[in-house]
Amino acid sequence: LQEAVRLALSRSPGLEAAKARVDAARGRQHVAGQWANPELEIATEDWPLGGGGFAHAKQTLGLAQTLPYPGKKKLDRRIGGTDVRIRQAELGGRRSELVREVKTAFVRALAAERKFVLTGDLSKLAEAGAKAARQRVEAGDASPHDQLRAEIEWEQTRTEEAASRRARDQAVATLCQWVGQPARPGIVLQGSLEELGEPVAQSCRPETWLAGHPEVLAARLEVEQAELEEKRAALEPYPDPRVRLAGGRVGESDESVLELSLALPLPLFDRSQGRRQEAAARSVAARAELAAVEQRLVREWTEASQEFHSALEQAARYRDRILPRAEEALRLVGDGYAAGKFGFLELVDARRTAAGSRLVFQQKLLDSAEARVRLESFLPAPASPESPTPRQP
Repeated sequence: LQEAVRLALSRSPGLEAAKARVDAARGRQHVAGQWANPELEIATEDWPLGGGGFAHAKQTLGLAQTLPYPGKKKLDRRIGGTDVRIRQAELGGRRSELVREVKTAFVRALAAERKFVLTGDLSKLAEAGAKAARQRVEAGDASPHDQLRAEIEWEQTRTEEAASRRARDQAVATLCQWVGQPARPGIVLQGSLEELGEPVAQSCRPETWLAGHPEVLAARLEVEQAELEEKRAALEPYPDPRVRLAGGRVGESDESVLELSLALPLPLFDRSQGRRQEAAARSVAARAELAAVEQRLVREWTEASQEFHSALEQAARYRDRILPRAEEALRLVGDGYAAGKFGFLELVDARRTAAGSRLVFQQKLLDSAEARVRLESFLPAPASPESPTPRQP
């Protein structure tokens, strides 16, 4: 599992895209903090039309600079920095989502592998039963009907084994897609659903992880950014003056001149009412979205926690009570069938009961493992369990 997660994190194009969006936000932050470039002005004025030409005109060379109203660029830089942190939180969320998907695919592949093994064992038992029934018919100890039922049972288990093989191959292929590797025969998965379903620490409750969850961090930063944009919109009606300083000479007198000018935009038509209204509405929406995100995460945590403990309890019940009884019943019926005390129908029923119990047990283990993966995805630093030696029930 740890290797699968490592491969996925190192090869995910989604993570690369998220990292690139962080870099793009840093670029926007840099641009937001810069003043507008100064303008170089070369001017020729009072060019006499009656004669004299260019030498008798006034010639000036100057610079013009737009000066932002105090506080505007500071807020622009803060807004840009908040956007960078939002993209970083989204990167953390994408990473957490990827780890959750890889772990889910891994436990599903483990379950599919175990189901394939169980159906294979059942097929072998059915094959042995069909051979035994044929021998008893040949010896005159059973009717041809028993042999026919045994052969049908064998064919059914072979069909189930083939279906479970395809499901196993598909689950492994899905896992390979998540880790960025081509599916190939011979891939071995190390782990046990029982170990992956161990209880999550009770201290990992929403109050311990909610504030640090990537989605909550992003939503809180959206609120902060909206508040900054609201302040920025309040400064928008104040104009940015344009200052010009130029020097030159007057053509006929060859006198030196110095010019200073100030241009001030007049907010007559656009007073930024629309931008301020938009910023205020975005601030309200961001706060509501933060509350909605927190409520959704707590709800999802509660559902996953309930599913986890329910599946864990049911798996324990199967492991400790149902499976031992089903195996004992199968042993007794098998011995009785060999001694002629039970018919083939009783043997088939006992096999089906035992096999069905084992499959349900594996499904409960899968349910608990998937719920645990969902619970771990809420934590700031999800722990990757060790790869234990499989323990058979």
